[in-house]
Amino acid sequence: MLVVPRPRLREFLSHPGAIGYAVSDCGYFPEAQSHGRNRPVPISQAVIIACVGGRGWCETEKGKFPVGVGQVIVLEPDQPHSYGADDDDPWTVWWVHLTGHGLGEFLHEVGLTNDRPAREVSDLYRVVTLLAEIVAWMERDNTRTSMIAAAGAGTHLLSVLATDRGTSGGTEELIEHAAEYLRGHLDEAISLSELADMARLSSSHFAALFRRQIGYPVLQYQTLLRMSRSRELLDTTSESVSSIAATVGYMDPFYFSRQFKRVHGVTPREYRSGHRG
Repeated sequence: MLVVPRPRLREFLSHPGAIGYAVSDCGYFPEAQSHGRNRPVPISQAVIIACVGGRGWCETEKGKFPVGVGQVIVLEPDQPHSYGADDDDPWTVWWVHLTGHGLGEFLHEVGLTNDRPAREVSDLYRVVTLLAEIVAWMERDNTRTSMIAAAGAGTHLLSVLATDRGTSGGTEELIEHAAEYLRGHLDEAISLSELADMARLSSSHFAALFRRQIGYPVLQYQTLLRMSRSRELLDTTSESVSSIAATVGYMDPFYFSRQFKRVHGVTPREYRSGHRG
């Protein structure tokens, strides 16, 4: 959970070059047992929560709404609300609070209101990618550069949600989105079940579709992507093997070297000495 100090937030928004909106809080909660908030006194931020696992609920003056995998909650600023994880199957969520002049009016104009706060999205991978980008920038620091980048991703997220019609494409499109998600998150430990949940398919069905369309099982494809990126870094940079291993998702450089040799027949150092330049 990342929170911008409120004086820093006010300073950012009052700057003459402010781009409009800002991220005030964001985070990722896996299997968030007992997570919830009750805000009878409204806050000035809009709250966006993407459910990628488990279940939860949200409540506004219009009623209480169940929330499941593949749904995104959008709660308007300056409106009372509450939300929480299911007791038996607590949700896994990415979330962000956005603030800025005219945000409430924008959400109302595009139909992202508390009348229907929980909605399915057609491309959850895209939504989560933007939320993960926001978190990554805010983890970096609270400098103006990072806050501008996070605000840009937040604005992009709003545009995606505002134009999404909640109609999923065919399975081919879902699998391509999943493959694209893997390509963009090489440093993360992403499981088959997580990808299947975001596609709203069973793990076995998703795995079969993925292998048929991509030509490889999910984990093998992920390994191939990581090896391709590691080759590029070995060829074009002077980064250490340990650093490259971490960049492509291997915290143990010795395990990375074994995987690399299994795929390429040589160790990373042997590859670099024979192929550099």
